[in-house]
Formats: sequence, structure tokens, C-alpha cells
Amino acid sequence: MAVVREFTLPDLGEGLTEAVIVQWLVEVGEVVAVDQPVVEVETAKAMVEVPCPYGGVVTARFGAAGTEVPVGAPLVTVAVGAAPEDSAGRGSAPGSANGSASVAVPADPAPGAEGAGTDAAGSGNVLVGYGTSGAAARRRRILPSSAEAPSRRSATPAPPVTTNGTATNGTATGDAAGTAVADGPRTVAVISPLVRRIAREHDLDLREVRGSGRDGLILRTDVESAVRALGERQSAAARTSGTADAAGPVPGEERIPLKGLRGAAAEKFSRSRREIPDATCWVDADATDLLATRRAMNVPGAPKVSLLALLARICTAALARYPELNATVDTAAQEIVRLPAVHLGFAAQTDRGLVVPVVRDAQGRTVEQLSAEIARLTDAARAGKLSPAELSRGTFTLNNYGVFGVDGSTPILNHPEAAMLGVGRIAAKPWVHDGELAVREVVQLSFTFDHRVCGGGIAGGFLRYVADCVEQPALLLRSL
Repeated sequence: MAVVREFTLPDLGEGLTEAVIVQWLVEVGEVVAVDQPVVEVETAKAMVEVPCPYGGVVTARFGAAGTEVPVGAPLVTVAVGAAPEDSAGRGSAPGSANGSASVAVPADPAPGAEGAGTDAAGSGNVLVGYGTSGAAARRRRILPSSAEAPSRRSATPAPPVTTNGTATNGTATGDAAGTAVADGPRTVAVISPLVRRIAREHDLDLREVRGSGRDGLILRTDVESAVRALGERQSAAARTSGTADAAGPVPGEERIPLKGLRGAAAEKFSRSRREIPDATCWVDADATDLLATRRAMNVPGAPKVSLLALLARICTAALARYPELNATVDTAAQEIVRLPAVHLGFAAQTDRGLVVPVVRDAQGRTVEQLSAEIARLTDAARAGKLSPAELSRGTFTLNNYGVFGVDGSTPILNHPEAAMLGVGRIAAKPWVHDGELAVREVVQLSFTFDHRVCGGGIAGGFLRYVADCVEQPALLLRSL
């Protein structure tokens, strides 16, 4: 007797909560081995092949290509210990995804059940959030008690409030009467029965109202203001919906879902603009000597050094002088957090969109080591093989938009980082050099920073040091 095991989408790490199925790597009825990849998914961070911790016959698949699957949702069911013919005829069972059978899965196999020992030892292949070194205990979801369950309309009315000895019985017009009542997970400062009635009539959740009275007491004016705001939001939504319905779809228009990598980038850009008060300064620099230094480094037989690696080394030297910029802001604690290591992100354009791979501990790497790591991460990014860890937790970003043939930019900070250096194209331009007009290789450098972590003096000092190192690469010797 085979034991049917359900394999769900594991936690892929870095706070990812869903993934989009790109392609299935197995068919229903196919025999799979322990740790064999069964599906390729795209997360907000990267493309990932997901291995199944069970060996046996695939009896069902859940979701077609393009389907968004939340973490914990079933991917496949596997008959552990079954022969391939055991799954014959299951492909047309009704109610199954992709024409596969819907199979009941026992919560835990009975002791001694046939096939149970197949995965008992575990595969040893671990993705973040689940391990296959042993049977994982099923988590039980504990439903909130009735006292804790949030409710919008079922709050018990407060007893009549007496003012100057006269019971109001819900008709009082005063604001300040009442006690405290538990309304969902937050205790709401009680209001007069009239105020509560206004909230109920307008379907207003009192947990969303902040009282202006003493000790947070919700007054009638607070509720009326909240009702007006709610009405304005609903009217705006109705107008928007009506306009869209009246206009209808435009012939030939293309709609692209903001999901996966594109959706994650959009959310991060929006959050950066909402939360970070950024500012940008820029300067032109003569990069002629920097290019000459790179040519001198790239002698035959030696590992190649990229221009981006030289700029990355300049960044780490500048951050050593201005550690205020290798930081983030903890908005909850209202603190600036200065970070000990430089995890240097760099923007890379791929067929799947813009990604920012991260070079870990860049401050301890030589130019050759930086060049090799940047090349490795770039190749992995273009192949869609970067891991979530290689795309997360950067502390500073280097953005070389000069590869697009543009001089300048005002980039959006890579939230929650506090600074970004932008590098434009290097082009031959007239330049005063040693007191004479000459044609030199000139680059525009821009520096975007979180104005909460520093003022213009720090930002200007950082950018000026970077420009000086670009113009005189020998200055880097002081920090080696």
C-alpha cells in the first residue's frame, strides 16, 4: 500500500510569501526521486527550481504555468512506495488541476505503513523554511477566541450613561461619556452610545479611529471626521470605476501584471518614495587617468579588472571615510542604524528586468576579487539563477546607468538603504587640464542620499572624494 504525501510550496526565505509557476518539470504518473526538482517558480527575487523531499509516483499537480501560488499551498502529491502502474487511470479524475487526480492525504502515515520509510531518513536537501531531515510536525492553527475575534457590527452597546443623574439611553448628545470596551485586538476608548451608533450606521470600524479626547477617548467629532473621509474615499473609488467602465478597454492595449520581479520592484520603488526624503547632488570628473589605470592593470595573463570593480573599490574607500552613509533608518525605533559591513549592490539589467545583486563584505575585497564576484553575479542574474540571499540585504548601491548612453540620472534609493552612487557614460569632452584646454574622458557622477542620515556636507564630502579618486586613482593607495 502506497502512502500519499502532499508537498507544499516551502518558505523560500527573505520574507517571500508567494511564487509564480514558470514550468512543471514532472508529469502526473512520473516516478520522481528524493530531492528531484519538480517545478520551476519565479519569486520576487529570482527563478528557483523546487526539489520534492519525497520519492515515488506523482499523482497530482496543482496549478498551471503562470499561476501564483502562496507559500504553504500544495504543489504536488506523491504516492510514496507506489509502482508506476499504481497511478494508471488517475489523470482524468474530476476536480483535479491539470487533469490530475485529487488525492486525499493523511495527516501522518500510520506506524509501519508501507512506503513510510522511504523518506524517513530525509534527503538532506534543505530550502529555507523546510527541511527533509525528518518528518515535519503539522502546525495547528489556533482560531482566536470569541473575545478576540474582530467585529465591526456586533459590539455590545454600552449601558446607558448617566449625565447629571439622567439616563441618556443612547440619545445623549454629549461626547465625553463612557468607559473602555474591547473591540477586536485593540481596546477602544468608549464613546457615548450616540457616537457608537453613528459608527455602526456608517459601517465604520472603531479600531481605525484615533480619539482626540483625553487618554485617547473617541469623540463625536472624531467619528464624524472619519465618516466624511470614508465617504470621500468611496466616492473617489466610484468615480474611478465609473470612468474605467465608461471608457472600456482600448483596442490594442496591452496589460502587464505587476507580479513577480516586476511587482516586487514596483512596490520597493513606491515604498522608497513614500518613506525616504532623498536628495541628489552631482559633479563632473575627469576619468582619463582612471581608464589608463585600468588598461595598465589588464596586462596579458592577469585576471581582468572591470571598470565597475574599480568604481566599487572607490565606493568602499569612500564609505570607510564617511560611515554615516552605510546605514539605514529604523522608523519604528526612530533610530539611524550604522552598519559595520558594506554589502555592495549594483544594478544589472536582464531580460527579466532590473535586478540588484549584492557583493557581500565588499570592504574586505581587492579590485580583482570585486571584479570576479561582480562578473559571477552578473552572469547568474542574466541566467535567472540568483538566490534570494544574493539579491537582498544590501547596504549601499552602485548604479552604472552610463551603459545606456546617458549622462545623468536621479535614481530612486534601494529601500531601506540610505545612499546610492550613480555613474553616467564616459565621453570625450573639452576639459581644462593643467591650465590648458584639452579633450579628456569626462564622466558625470551623481549621489542620492537619505537626508535623515546626513546633511549636504557629508554627502558633498563623499561625492568629492569619489570624484578625486576617479581623477587621481593613486589616492586609493592611502586606503589599501
